[in-house]
Amino acid sequence: MLLLISCGPKIIQDPIVFDQQRKELSLDYMQSHYEIQQPEPTIIPRMVVVHWTAVPTYEKTFEVFDQSLLPSHRTAISGASALNVSSQYVIDRDGSIYQLMPDTLMARHVIGLNHCAIGIENIGGPKAPLTKSQLKANTKLIKQLKKKYPIDYVIGHYEYTLFESTDLWKELDAGYRTKKSDPGEQFMQDLRANLKDLNFKPLPK
Repeated sequence: MLLLISCGPKIIQDPIVFDQQRKELSLDYMQSHYEIQQPEPTIIPRMVVVHWTAVPTYEKTFEVFDQSLLPSHRTAISGASALNVSSQYVIDRDGSIYQLMPDTLMARHVIGLNHCAIGIENIGGPKAPLTKSQLKANTKLIKQLKKKYPIDYVIGHYEYTLFESTDLWKELDAGYRTKKSDPGEQFMQDLRANLKDLNFKPLPK
């Protein structure tokens, strides 16, 4: 691991595997789901999607994301692609920020919007509500990302289908949807209150 310290938050670099297989699967995903053809699986971030892991520790979450192929037990989404799920960032319960992928490489973390979205996973779930330290870390990280990229929206994973009527939505498979509740409505309310000075766009109606 490598710790990067700048004028922003401390970010621990802990990259997951991004080998040739993952690259090819990512490019295939972009073509089959979004009709995007390009030589590298890169994105221009336009939004941040906030998640919770429903996995109890950072170490176990890293293990889930590290392999290139989606595990066979993920039957609900395996039909859409063999590409494993991942996220650019994971925030532990003490607020520690880990970067698993470059901001501008596509991660599979949100239907319809991976081509333009940075994912932030938070260790926790319905039985382990996210912490004040995580709220603070999300706030600092998103403020830094806003300085670097043309980010217009910050959304909770449970809000992703609101974008089906927008130009950002690219999903070609009308039947490929999952119902989400992460990272919790209260967490998103608190996070938006912390970010109100950045004037992100309101959610689509």
